[in-house]
Amino acid sequence: MSKASNTTYLITGGSGFIGSHLTDALLARDDSVVILDNLSTGRLDNLRPHPNLRFVQGSVLDELMVDELVHQCDVVVHLAAAVGVKLIVEQPLRSLTTNIRGSEIVIEAAHRYRKKILITSTSEIYGKNSSGALCENSDRILGSPAVVRWAYSTAKAVDEILANAYHKERGLPTIIARLFNTVGPRQSPAYGMVIPRLVRQALAGEPLTVFGDGTQTRCFAHVADVVDALLRLLDNDAAIGQTFNIGSTDEVSILELAKLIIEHTGSPSGVDLIPYHEAYEQGFEDMTRRVPDTAKLHELTGWAPRRTLDEILTEIVREPCEDLAASPR
Repeated sequence: MSKASNTTYLITGGSGFIGSHLTDALLARDDSVVILDNLSTGRLDNLRPHPNLRFVQGSVLDELMVDELVHQCDVVVHLAAAVGVKLIVEQPLRSLTTNIRGSEIVIEAAHRYRKKILITSTSEIYGKNSSGALCENSDRILGSPAVVRWAYSTAKAVDEILANAYHKERGLPTIIARLFNTVGPRQSPAYGMVIPRLVRQALAGEPLTVFGDGTQTRCFAHVADVVDALLRLLDNDAAIGQTFNIGSTDEVSILELAKLIIEHTGSPSGVDLIPYHEAYEQGFEDMTRRVPDTAKLHELTGWAPRRTLDEILTEIVREPCEDLAASPR
């Protein structure tokens, strides 16, 4: 373990859902945080004023700004990315530019100043591989690059490949964290995230819309557990040069999830099954299962998720959040 005292972290995308929770955790242990965020999906309301927190509004595509901020910090956490199936499907070019060129700029700056960098990747890396618990070296099974979802998966794979190349060829201290479905307070329903979207519908007394036949399964980890995992990786030099899955292994079908949300909210709503071709553009593809194998992370750090899905849903339903109460129109 190698946690240095009074470390300054640069977090790209730090005013977003996961970034703001990571910021809170770092500030709580007396580290300093500089956030670079263009507020395209993040919110200033997610950040609490703190003497060790500095917010810079700007883009990871701004090479001079990224260079200056990386130079000023000790460790980089690269979270800035286009997120959510809805945003990626609706704005594919912007998503690709942010996810590929933005990552390239941040990684290059980290290398220039020899700064450790943690890059957050995604379970989308695995594509249509639904064979069961997916470990870090499981195969990627992708459809046509004409399907936006697989183009996104490929963009995130390019980020990983670039980070690995910088580590192997130039000695850059990199860590890759593949996040599976992360949920909790401050997650907006605006970008197609399933739990906040269904909770908002339930609270509004509207039908809960489940895409496909609802038998597809996912695993949901609380953001506090995910942040705990990120901190353990950042603090452990043995994580450098490696890739880790972060997520819960508690599997639930989306239809069952919708029913659980109805129970938790006491909503009179029913469930509407919406065919994929009505919910998304032509050619959209989904996967039947997505379950992480987190043994590698546990063996290195001792990490395991603490919060159950019931506890997660209870907290989200109780959250006094304008996003959840708002009408979806």
